[in-house]
Amino acid sequence: MSRILLAAYSILLLFATISCGGQDNGGQVLLNQLGFYSYAPKIAIVKERSGSEIFWVVNNGNGDTVFSGKLGPAIQSAYSSMVTRKADFSGLTQSGQFRVVLKGGASSPAFRIGSGIANDLVKVSMKGYYYQRSDIPLLPEHAGKWARPLGHPDDKVLIHASAASAQRPEGTIVASRGGWYDAGDYNKYVVNSGITMGTLLSAYEDFPAYFDSLQWNIPESGNKVPDILDEVIYNLRWLFTMQDPNDGGVYHKCTNPKFDGMIMPDKAKETRYLVQKGTGATLDFVAVMAQASRVLKKFDHALPGLSDSCLKAALYAWQWAEQHPAVEYDQEKNNKSFKPEVVTGRYGDTNFSGEWFWASSELLITTGNQAYLDVLMKWRRAPILVPCWYDVAPMGYFSLLRNARTQGARQLVDAKPFSDELLKLADLLIANGGNKAFGTIMGQSAEDFVWGSNSVAANQGLVLVNAYLYSGNPKYLDAALSNLDYLTGRNATGYCFITGMGSRPPVNAHHRPSVADNNPLPVPGLLVGGPNKYKQDGCKYPHEGAELAYLDEVCSYASNEIAINWNAPLVYVAVAMEALQYRAGWIR
Repeated sequence: MSRILLAAYSILLLFATISCGGQDNGGQVLLNQLGFYSYAPKIAIVKERSGSEIFWVVNNGNGDTVFSGKLGPAIQSAYSSMVTRKADFSGLTQSGQFRVVLKGGASSPAFRIGSGIANDLVKVSMKGYYYQRSDIPLLPEHAGKWARPLGHPDDKVLIHASAASAQRPEGTIVASRGGWYDAGDYNKYVVNSGITMGTLLSAYEDFPAYFDSLQWNIPESGNKVPDILDEVIYNLRWLFTMQDPNDGGVYHKCTNPKFDGMIMPDKAKETRYLVQKGTGATLDFVAVMAQASRVLKKFDHALPGLSDSCLKAALYAWQWAEQHPAVEYDQEKNNKSFKPEVVTGRYGDTNFSGEWFWASSELLITTGNQAYLDVLMKWRRAPILVPCWYDVAPMGYFSLLRNARTQGARQLVDAKPFSDELLKLADLLIANGGNKAFGTIMGQSAEDFVWGSNSVAANQGLVLVNAYLYSGNPKYLDAALSNLDYLTGRNATGYCFITGMGSRPPVNAHHRPSVADNNPLPVPGLLVGGPNKYKQDGCKYPHEGAELAYLDEVCSYASNEIAINWNAPLVYVAVAMEALQYRAGWIR
């Protein structure tokens, strides 16, 4: 067998081995389809129609009963007509492959109990970013059956009329090569790259030992830089191209005027543009570049000059932001004045307090310059909320507290006000109870089930993990784990929401390469959006209720698209479970 074919076979084998078994019997038993750590909480949810009072856990190989228990009381869900009962088998600590079985024969998918439960999830969800790369062919030795030709070289991108300046007038040809496609479409957005890269860099800062030897077969694997940083750097180098070298400002996006159709990247030939510079994009750029400079400093030998270049770019962009403190990207307004009209993803924000806070936090930590403390305190606000692309203030909180723990940033700023706010938010998430019918933190209200609801669940987990890292209180980690359970099957739909993972993953994601490649299986490792009560796509959903507003069909861009910023907190929470499984006492 050739080296290329052998590598491709190895990739396929990896994805085959992470699946946990066949379809469940009508989906009456809902649980984390990947498995459970030996001494961690283990919860399955049973639909009330089962008619069973007792449940059994049986060995998946020989059928022997290893645990039995009584189902909890019936609970009416607040977000659909579903009634559920809880099967708690946390007392089962034996390693192996098992199923939960009910009277009448209904059973769960097979699952594993043991260590390293989320390890494959980390690798597959990080590998998802490789499949989002533009300007590079995905070769069989790295991409297996998802190999494809190079698309969108972006070596001849035009300056849009909205971005024209004296030095770069409308129609100026520039290059904006590399980077990740943002979502199911082929455009590249600075704002969404900002929170994505910040979250992945934070995962490395919090858990460097876990990543230093972890690889998932990307072209850079085996060099002297961890794979997670190699992947981030691929997008980072594109991010440099989005800064105007004449004034330091950052363009909002690199985009077609309209979305491409359901075609492969190499078939997409529409003219691409850099559009208007804005304060949100520029400050997100500052934050990422400052954080990247700090993280990459220890790899100066392998990446000569990159850390310094990041900091230089951050400081230059900061100067532009100071001169343009509130420039909004208003796509509708632009389209009234500039042609061609642009109708791709907006990522428009009107309140930049979070961006100012995050950017000044990262610059303070990286440079130690107390001048940024004054800006930070000016823009600090409380209470904080769960992070999202338009509210990145929590990212600054996480970095300040992380560096207070590990690098002496307490000499730069008093950490207590920030830790108090973080723990207050984490306690509120737990006290609110989330979705009581499924025992998850996800489901604080019906408004959790919106566009990208799965990123809401993942980012709630991100908040809770950071609360655990700062306080050491295990209640926060257990709560974060409940949301990972949600994403991997313990939810009203019964789906494991990550393509290629679990026994019931999405197979019809709204993702152009997955649709257009004639491969029956979608690109693996991508977190789909999840239940969305607003159903903006106009598709016909089979069920009523916010928590059931999910459709595994290509038409459902409102619930079944993917996005880089949704994958990032999934990576972070999965990594946290792996890195902390011994500290938490889940593995002994």
